[in-house]
Amino acid sequence: MTPAELSAAVVRVLASLVDDGTITLPAGVPTEVKVEQPRDKGHGDYATNVAMQLAKQAGMPPRELAQLVATGLEQSDGIAAAEVAGPGFLNVTVAAGAQGRVAADIVAAGAAYGRNSHQAGERVNVEFISANPTGPIHLGHTRWAVLGDAIARVLEAAGAAVTREFYINDRGTQMEHFAASLEARALGQDVPDDGYRGEYVVALAQRIVADDPAIVDLPEEERRVAFREAGYALQLQEQKEQLAEFHTHFDVWFSERSLHDNEDVVASVEKLRSQGHLYDADGALWMRTTDFGDDRDRVLIRTNGQLTYFASDTAYYVNKRERGFDRCIYLLGADHHGYVGRLKAMAACAGDDPDRTIEVLIGQLVKIMRGEEEVRLSKRSGQIVTLGELVDLIGVDALRYSLARYPADSPLVLDVEEITRASSENPVYYVQYGHARTCRMMENAADLGMSVPDADSFDPSLLTHERDRELLRALAEFPRVVASAAELREPHRIARYLEDTTAVFNKWYDTKECRMLPLGDEPVAPVNEARLMLVVASRTVLANGLDLLGVTAPERM
Repeated sequence: MTPAELSAAVVRVLASLVDDGTITLPAGVPTEVKVEQPRDKGHGDYATNVAMQLAKQAGMPPRELAQLVATGLEQSDGIAAAEVAGPGFLNVTVAAGAQGRVAADIVAAGAAYGRNSHQAGERVNVEFISANPTGPIHLGHTRWAVLGDAIARVLEAAGAAVTREFYINDRGTQMEHFAASLEARALGQDVPDDGYRGEYVVALAQRIVADDPAIVDLPEEERRVAFREAGYALQLQEQKEQLAEFHTHFDVWFSERSLHDNEDVVASVEKLRSQGHLYDADGALWMRTTDFGDDRDRVLIRTNGQLTYFASDTAYYVNKRERGFDRCIYLLGADHHGYVGRLKAMAACAGDDPDRTIEVLIGQLVKIMRGEEEVRLSKRSGQIVTLGELVDLIGVDALRYSLARYPADSPLVLDVEEITRASSENPVYYVQYGHARTCRMMENAADLGMSVPDADSFDPSLLTHERDRELLRALAEFPRVVASAAELREPHRIARYLEDTTAVFNKWYDTKECRMLPLGDEPVAPVNEARLMLVVASRTVLANGLDLLGVTAPERM
């Protein structure tokens, strides 16, 4: 029995008590009840404080209400005992058969286990990398490449329709500096002071000339544009390939330039003007964001007629909403903390409820250490550590898992030696090894002719040892952890759950009384195959959890 199933059972008991007039709940019967595992194993499998929460509304002491619920639960299928404790807690022990059935349910669900419908019907846009196509993806983008993708994965697992979006900053002075740098390298000249340096610029310029030798003979203005566009295309393609190798894929690569080419910026300005949130002052066009909590009003068009970045941001948000997204999630770096207020105010000026339609997550910086020395500069880029170099140094799985297991808003220091060590002290190795162990156990079972029992032959009541039940309770928690990770945008909850569950599995594995394989020449017994079901269920949960983090689940290590 999962926590969700027990919650539903408690709700049914409460509804029955209301229907027969035993209690009254003026605010109505809750649709779900919080159920948790008690810290003390002697207090049963699960506990709930629902009686303490509803006692005042029901007009009776918490313990009295708890006893009514306990009596009803004990008459429910799958409940072995329900006891009232303390001021009104309800401790519930699940029947062995009902608890063991969790293993069969997990195996039957397979890759779908853990998925739920908590956010079904919601269309969500997750924009989690915004970069210039002027260089490689670097360390500053890497944390978002992991967290944004993991957030999108858990949202999809919770039933939301998710679009992953990369915002290409392909307009403005940086593109012109990039073009000038490529042109200078191709012509054997020094890069301008405000240009891009590093070996990658030299290599890119050489490739552009090799692809189109006549480019160097174009008129100066035309040549600069040609280098910009060729460099843009090549560098953007490299970014796409780097991210794909890092298990990060985007549904939409959105060009900032397109907002201006398609006159989306002009259209959004006119829309806001019609709603009364724009005004002219000092020769510039302003948005009255202070009406919605911003610390100052924001300029959309400068006195020289140039559009600001905020004008692009506004048009981009309006564009997302017009594409039908109910919620727009932005993942921004620590240096963008001041954007939160202005983006929410901008959404309000656009006529939306910013608490519903826009969400801004701010992430802190990552520092990569190798022993006592920080990994700093890249020879290839001249000034940054690239994603490709990090992958070569650390590996995709170790880097993704290590970045995913911490909240976005916590500064992070990763030691290369620690996160690449093949040791149980290394979390990613620990969890992946746990998965590999389940695969090896299944292979050993197959060698003995054992097979996973079908629904008719599986006897869940055989999984009676406390270690069996502890592992079953841990596996049953997975759907709730996934739902919580999606709701709170915190995929690190998946990683920590996997580590805790692997620890529970290892304790079960080390318990002699819970052997899956028969000893010596003993024949295979139903209890052995019941525990094989539990092993397959454990493998399923570990694999599903790792997949939500974009990390592989190896069968051998």
